[in-house]
Amino acid sequence: MKQIDWNLLRAFHMTASTGSLSAAARKLDLTQPTLSRQVASLEASLGVTLFERLGKRLSLTQTGRELLEHIGTMGEAAEAVVLSASGRVQDVSGQLCISATDTFSTYVLPEIVEKIRAEAPHITIKLDVANTHSNLHQMEADIAIRHVRPEQKDLVGEYVRDTEACFYASDRWVAEHGLPGTPSELDGKHLVGFDDTLRLASYLSELGFQVDASDFRLISDSAVVAWEMVKRGMGVAAMLREVAQTTPELVRLFPGLKPVPVPIWLVTHQAMQNSPRVRLALKILARELSRK
Repeated sequence: MKQIDWNLLRAFHMTASTGSLSAAARKLDLTQPTLSRQVASLEASLGVTLFERLGKRLSLTQTGRELLEHIGTMGEAAEAVVLSASGRVQDVSGQLCISATDTFSTYVLPEIVEKIRAEAPHITIKLDVANTHSNLHQMEADIAIRHVRPEQKDLVGEYVRDTEACFYASDRWVAEHGLPGTPSELDGKHLVGFDDTLRLASYLSELGFQVDASDFRLISDSAVVAWEMVKRGMGVAAMLREVAQTTPELVRLFPGLKPVPVPIWLVTHQAMQNSPRVRLALKILARELSRK
């Protein structure tokens, strides 16, 4: 059985974790050429390619991602022990990618990201703004904020709480069209569509709206854009309570309609659970999101 030098594995782990040879070299107190030679030596020893080199950027290959999963727990655990023993929480560093919808990323996360930076100023935070799920198995993100319980193998979810979504219109829209008492009284052409209108129409029909996919006159794949159109008096749409509270000129419609529950889950790959930066970010995210 081939023995692999831990220093080579550590070099790979730190490079993959920071996403940069220069950042990894600084953290390991090595020169960049030395670190580059160690990574190349590991690739030669294993007979595989771990990184794709695109100019100055490094991207993990599929083999690299698989190796990172195997050694990630060891490397992150060792770093966590050192930081915990020294009490140097602010020394936590590396890149942290958080994936969330565009509404969460725009209206909710900036305040929380500010708190993460205050507690760990050396972390580089990247927000992956997407209304589709980032693939945590492929390490596209370290933490994902999702609204469904994770069911995929190797993913770990922490339920934070339920928020809720209600339907809103602007003062301008209400002045022009009146205040509908029930969903069935609202003409479908006034609804702002989001993403898959066929699925949206089916869901809205269950809530009492009389709407078909063909009724939507305004459609966007961005909830932030849809919300801006609602604010301008162009239509009606559902929105999370936290977002609506930032826009006092909007009117909540259908007070007799029960708010739609929207669960908040913090999801990460189990291989990342011992990462100091991921653990710290999860703690702060859970704390702050539970207060909203």
